[in-house]
Amino acid sequence: MTNFYTNFQVDEIGRVVSVGDGIARAYGLNEIQAGEMVEFASDVKGIALNLENENVGIVVFGSDTAIKEGDLVKRTGSIVDVPAGKAMLGRVVDALGVPIDGKGALSDHERRRVKVKAPGISERKSVDEPMQTGLKAVDSLVPIGRGQRELITGDKQTGKTTIAIDTILNQKQMNSRKTNESREAFPGDVFYLHSHLLERVAKRSDQTGAGISSALPVIETQAGDVLTYIPTNVISITDGQICLEIELFYRGIRPAINVGLSASRVGSVAQLKAMKQVCGSSKLELAQYREVVAFAQFGSDLDAATQALLNRGARLTEVPKQPQYEPLPIEKQIVVIYAAVNGFCDQMPLDRISQYEKAILSTINPELEKSFLEKGGLTNERKMEPDASLK
Repeated sequence: MTNFYTNFQVDEIGRVVSVGDGIARAYGLNEIQAGEMVEFASDVKGIALNLENENVGIVVFGSDTAIKEGDLVKRTGSIVDVPAGKAMLGRVVDALGVPIDGKGALSDHERRRVKVKAPGISERKSVDEPMQTGLKAVDSLVPIGRGQRELITGDKQTGKTTIAIDTILNQKQMNSRKTNESREAFPGDVFYLHSHLLERVAKRSDQTGAGISSALPVIETQAGDVLTYIPTNVISITDGQICLEIELFYRGIRPAINVGLSASRVGSVAQLKAMKQVCGSSKLELAQYREVVAFAQFGSDLDAATQALLNRGARLTEVPKQPQYEPLPIEKQIVVIYAAVNGFCDQMPLDRISQYEKAILSTINPELEKSFLEKGGLTNERKMEPDASLK
């Protein structure tokens, strides 16, 4: 009897009360922790999200069709964590980090908790580097910085996803490695989930690793109303917003960005000096143009100054138009916007603006384009050469 040992393993289990829309409710898990992983009888896993007196709200990872009312659900005792590190590069994994690409298990990786505390003020640095989207309308009028949170909002089918995809494509051209983090919206405390995720976006200090993460959350509006609960909540969290309008989209202005409602409270500091120089007055000119064009349709006798404003504004509206999935490098954007702002397009028919743009980009000196990326911006010497090329 002295060599007889008995090992006990006690698991706390509960039963499913209801399941639907990716959310399961279970009772009997009295000691469960918030964020703890649970396992259902069908081997599907989930995370305990809402802890209530009578039951626990569990977000199901995967399909909930195999979970039935009355099924057993078991605590695992561990807070949800996922694999992290260089071992994840080039692999396809599910929401829990389990490989699904057929290349075997992950090797030599660390694990990190999904829910982590957002970095504090002392752990952040000022945003002072531009994140180029490749879109002329965004990089010139609503610049975004690395480490910034910029909301993209607009009605259905106005180009929200296109802006996000074009931005990703432009990062690929710049040879940057990137990851994306997203989620399908579950019923529940979405306001907490929005802030919990977006507050982790930051430019970290050198003492905490000097990493940078940027976010472009996308919110769909109804009939252009940005004052409903979800848009206003996310606007209060982010550092600016890009507002798209269905009317502009149908008029052929794509990206359909409303310059008056769009803003970037951080990115202008990080904007390249050359871009800041060439587009400094364009936003004001566009605002004046939209104000005057509404009255111009009621009258035919316009003075020379008003006619010149309408002429310049029409071309400043035409220049930012851009085909889908064709981001433009920032140095080429500077050349095009410089030409528009300085009147080189004023005598050009509107339907030939895109041809003129291709022509000047093919003739401009590549070395001059590269010089625009320097911190010195546009000097008088640098301005003389593009002036000669644009005529």
